[in-house]
Amino acid sequence: MSELEIQATVSARRPPRSRPTAVEMGSAVLAVLLVTAAIAPRLLAPGDPLAIDPTAAFGSPSLAHWFGTDESGRDIYTRVVDGARDSLLIGLAATVIGLGLGVVLGTIAGTLGARVDFTVNRFLEVLFAFPGLLLALLFILVIGPGPGTAIVAVGLSTAPGYARIIRAQLLRVRSSAFVEAATVQGLSRGRILTRHILPNTLAPLVVLGTLGVGQAIVWAAALSYLGLGAQPPAAEWGAMLSAGRTYITSAWWMSFFPGLFIVLTAVCATSLGRSVERRMRHA
Repeated sequence: MSELEIQATVSARRPPRSRPTAVEMGSAVLAVLLVTAAIAPRLLAPGDPLAIDPTAAFGSPSLAHWFGTDESGRDIYTRVVDGARDSLLIGLAATVIGLGLGVVLGTIAGTLGARVDFTVNRFLEVLFAFPGLLLALLFILVIGPGPGTAIVAVGLSTAPGYARIIRAQLLRVRSSAFVEAATVQGLSRGRILTRHILPNTLAPLVVLGTLGVGQAIVWAAALSYLGLGAQPPAAEWGAMLSAGRTYITSAWWMSFFPGLFIVLTAVCATSLGRSVERRMRHA
């Protein structure tokens, strides 16, 4: 066998190198953002995100200031890294609130009889009559602006969708063969609910939660952009985006980098959620 034939045989037997998929890259980026927000903002950006330097105002991106500076001379890179904690915390907290309310409403509608189901469904339809962001705006109008209010508002606006999904999943599980078998065996309704129905109903929460984080971050940033969430000079991405809109033509970097990280985080969270959904569907 010639040398070329030997090399061809070895190459054929060697497993092909797998390139990282978009989902894997998105998951890696999201993991880096989460670690940065949780433990490392000061390691990656040791400066003070609120420190002003009027002499360095409106500095374009450079080696000294990677993302440039804002109208007060604050380093935008430092503020973006520090703002990852607030933005991700708002998104995660709002998702937890929305999922919690959705689970409660969906479980009540699917387990307490036709009258309760009818009442809860009418309530959800009233909430669905308002677009999600408009519902959040109405809540803030009544309670008042602020980061805490924005978290609750986004959570409330996403809860009806989660409740509908949980209710539909619960009704599907209730009519499955293993629940009917447990009923024939004489198990109590409470035991069937806790051991068979709820565990199988709440399985999609991982997917819903992952998808919901990206949506919640975008909505919370939109509220901050409108001046109803985090307030300047807070290093929150939506508030930074709002502060930079006045100077969009002369200092584009003030809006570009916060907006880039909002979009990047939302896309990565959505890609991860879609991937988990496909894996669960084919499992």
